[in-house]
Amino acid sequence: MSRCPQAVFHAKNLLKQKENIIAKRYGSWFSAVQMGPPDAILGVTEAFKRDTNPKKINLGVGAYRDDNGKPYVLPTVLQAEQNILNAKLDKEYSAIGGNADFCKLSAGLALNADANAAVTPNVATVQSISGTGALRIGGAFLNSFAQGKDIYLPTPSWGNHTPIFKHSGLNVKSYRYYEPKTCGFDFQGALEDISKIPEKSIILLHACAHNPTGVDPKPEQWEELSQLIKKRNLYPFFDMAYQGFASGSVDKDAFAVRLFAKEGHQFCLAQSYAKNMGLYGERVGAFSLVCADKDEADRCMSQIKILIRPMYSNPPIHGAHIVREILGKADLRAQWLQEVKGMADRIISVRTALKSNLEKEGSSKPWNHIVDQIGMFCFTGLKPQECERITKDFSVYLTKDGRISMAGVTSKNVEYLAHAIHAVTK
Repeated sequence: MSRCPQAVFHAKNLLKQKENIIAKRYGSWFSAVQMGPPDAILGVTEAFKRDTNPKKINLGVGAYRDDNGKPYVLPTVLQAEQNILNAKLDKEYSAIGGNADFCKLSAGLALNADANAAVTPNVATVQSISGTGALRIGGAFLNSFAQGKDIYLPTPSWGNHTPIFKHSGLNVKSYRYYEPKTCGFDFQGALEDISKIPEKSIILLHACAHNPTGVDPKPEQWEELSQLIKKRNLYPFFDMAYQGFASGSVDKDAFAVRLFAKEGHQFCLAQSYAKNMGLYGERVGAFSLVCADKDEADRCMSQIKILIRPMYSNPPIHGAHIVREILGKADLRAQWLQEVKGMADRIISVRTALKSNLEKEGSSKPWNHIVDQIGMFCFTGLKPQECERITKDFSVYLTKDGRISMAGVTSKNVEYLAHAIHAVTK
């Protein structure tokens, strides 16, 4: 016989009261957990979504957009996926280190100008969960086996670098990199600081398209940095998230990595295919160690796999299949090189257009840094109060440090953006 609704309600109410009494007596397991701060980039995007201004611009997003402001899927990616579908591949687990062909092709893309050249046996490469995962693997490996536990980051650096390496157990420190007065590279400051870094420390280097500033060393500056880092006996850790996406040339963007390899450095490298193949959600990347010889590479590989096993066991397969298909097929690779150049060229063109329109507005400020910087991001030099005003008065959304994503700039909104920047800086 079913109970009446009133009796059910009364029983539930008594149960709730009993739970409250127990909670007060014993306390909640997580009552001491504090609310974490909101993500800065997510906050920009959420505020942008709430804005009803038809001219609003989101310059916080860290993903490529086409000239209509829409996400872009590369034709080569679509073709590769069709090839994968036609091949009727299974969904079995990948190896702990990922797809072997993917790993060879990734190391080759970074280290070899010749696409058909074999990777030297002193290189150990594993597939990672994008660039973030590669950095995390590297942090864990270095914490376990590096002679020094201090890692020096450029100031500023990608916001996730510090928590990744702290979570890995490394001690995070810094060296000078960006010069706010010129919106350029503080080369002398970097040299001075690096010359004082204790031997056997780790130094993080952005291979190209420095995030967040867009400021890269010139080739001759890389050569001097290489010599100093070798002299100081420092261990380089390259983060290369934008190969091909920065200049439009995968070879030009790999200059620093290949220079260090040529000059005999041992180093590690994090790669990502989020930007240069638009595979953001596939989370596909690679981590490589350039070792002294094959024996050392084999021993290091065994330990990297031991670290990966309790982290996530093995990486996802679909993104690796896409990259392997594109890099491993000559026709798709050639087409992809044109597509990634097209993305880079669009970013370069809107940089030029923004500078030109600022000059048309009559701005007397120097804006050369907009075209001198490279890659997805630009440090505009806008001050925090100017950033607040441009958002409040013009619905232009950016981070408070004046960083903008050039992917959010299009031929349709660049004039409005220049007008807004001029209005808050004149």
